[in-house]
Amino acid sequence: MNIVIVGATGLVGRTMIRVLEERDTAVTSLTLLASGRSAGVIIPFRGTDLVVQELQPDSFTGIDVALFSAGGLLSKEYAPLAVKSGCIVIDNSSAWRMDPDVPLVVPEVNAADALQHNGIIANPNCSTIQMVVALKPISDVYGLERVVVSTYQSPSGAGQKGLDQLSSEVRNEEPTCRISPHRLAENAIFHTIGGIGEASEEETKMIRETRRIMHLPELRIAVTCVRVPVLGGHGESVVAETKRPCTAEDVRALLASTPGIVVQDDPAHADYPTPVKTNNTDHVYVGRIRRDDSVDNGIIMWVVADNLRKGAATNAVQILEYLMAQK
Repeated sequence: MNIVIVGATGLVGRTMIRVLEERDTAVTSLTLLASGRSAGVIIPFRGTDLVVQELQPDSFTGIDVALFSAGGLLSKEYAPLAVKSGCIVIDNSSAWRMDPDVPLVVPEVNAADALQHNGIIANPNCSTIQMVVALKPISDVYGLERVVVSTYQSPSGAGQKGLDQLSSEVRNEEPTCRISPHRLAENAIFHTIGGIGEASEEETKMIRETRRIMHLPELRIAVTCVRVPVLGGHGESVVAETKRPCTAEDVRALLASTPGIVVQDDPAHADYPTPVKTNNTDHVYVGRIRRDDSVDNGIIMWVVADNLRKGAATNAVQILEYLMAQK
C-alpha cells in the first residue's frame, strides 16, 4: 500500500516510522507530511532518506492509507479531504473517537470493528489501549461488573512539549513551553480539570472509550489519571470486579496465554513490569496479579506499556496491518 504519515516530525509520527520499519510492514511507498515549518526535514526509512513535505489539501492523491498524528483540529480539517481522495484514515487524535460512525479500534480487542469504517478509523487514548488489552480476556471468561483504575502516566503522553518541560526542570531551567503550570520533575500532577468535582478530560476519555471498544456500554468504571516524572511508559493500577469467581492463579494463566500480553509476576525477586522495562516494546505487560478481598470477585493487577508505541504508533500500524490482511 501507499502510505502517508501526517505529523511525521512529531513524537508519535517519528515512532510510527520506526514501527513500520521494525515490523517490516508491507509498504510500497511512504510519504511524510507535516506543517510548513517542518517541511524539508530529512528522516531515514529503510536505507533511504525521506524528505518531509508540507501538508496540502491535495496531499492524498494516490494514497491508500493515511496515519494521522497531528492533533484534533488538523484531523477534523484534513481527514475528510483524505477520505474524498479515496484514502483510509487511521487517526491518533481524540477528534473522531466518540463519533458513532467511526470505529474505535484496538486490534487485540475489537479488530473486526475496523472493517465497519466509512473512511476513518480512530486510534484510542494511550491509557485506554493498554487497559482494555489486559481486561479483554478477563471479560471474555469471567465477565466484568466494575473496573477501578489509577494511572501513572509519562508526560510524553502530551507529546514533545511534555518531555521538554520535564527535561528543563530536571536541569533546573525554566521551561520554554509547558503542559502544566505545575512542576513535573519530582512531582505528581493531574491532567486539566474543568472544575470542582469534575473528571479530567483524560479520565472521561478512559471511561467512554473503554465502554465503546469493549462493547460494554453499561460497564461501571472509576478512573483517576495522574502524570508522574518518567520519560516514557504508562503504569496503571487496575482493579477488576468480575461476574464469575476467579483466582489470581486463574487470571495469571489466562493473561500469560493471551497474545500481546507479557506476564511478569515474581515480586519476591523484584520481577514486575516497570516503564523502563517496557520502553521501545510493543506488548502490554502485567504483574502484581492478586486477589481483591474487598469484594466477592475481585482481581488487582499492575499494567504497563510504552505509551508512544502500543499506546499510539504501534496500535495504529496494527490496524493498518489488519486492513492489509483483509485484502
